[in-house]
Amino acid sequence: MKSKKYLESLKDKSVEELKVELVDSKKELFNLRFQNATNQLDNTARIGTVRKNIARIQTVLTRRAKGLA
Repeated sequence: MKSKKYLESLKDKSVEELKVELVDSKKELFNLRFQNATNQLDNTARIGTVRKNIARIQTVLTRRAKGLA
């Protein structure tokens, strides 16, 4: 259910806020991958969660660009 709440919060944000959140999420994913490569990451499931969040943000941005939402 957290993903539905997250998606609703994304829909309420402006395009600029979504772009900033997308950049932040991509930086977080990079850091998680780096930690995973150096065996410093405890919660490897976080990588998948961040990847899905990035996809959600990109979906909302694409839908807005096409005028669907």
